[in-house]
Amino acid sequence: MYSHLNNSIYAFLFDSIINSYLISYCGLNPSTSNSTSGNSATEQAQIGLVVSSYCDYFASVAFPDVLDLGLRVIKLGKSSVMYEVGVFKRGEEAVKVVGGFTHVFVQKNDMKPTSAGMNAAIRKGLERLLVEGKSENAKL
Repeated sequence: MYSHLNNSIYAFLFDSIINSYLISYCGLNPSTSNSTSGNSATEQAQIGLVVSSYCDYFASVAFPDVLDLGLRVIKLGKSSVMYEVGVFKRGEEAVKVVGGFTHVFVQKNDMKPTSAGMNAAIRKGLERLLVEGKSENAKL
């Protein structure tokens, strides 16, 4: 209608790239909401709850543009992680949109973080995306 992607589409894209990464590299299984890393008594099944989100727009993209997304972790806490996603139009270097959200990993059964923090496999997978030296307020 307005010749650009609606903000709800960006939220869907961010959710998709983050959850695809969590499934592929952190052992999360959305069909059961289990973390395959929860093998010991201390590592219960965990899920990530979104506690904050943001999106900053620098230029417009529209259907049928082909988009490339980049994902990184800008802060990794004991039970939380801050993601940042950059949206680029294929073939262009300038970022069009930067957004992200914060997950807090909680036990599936009581929806509370554990004293031990996120499961080891989740942390290990997220550490692969951690960009050292970037502030938690990074905007690419």
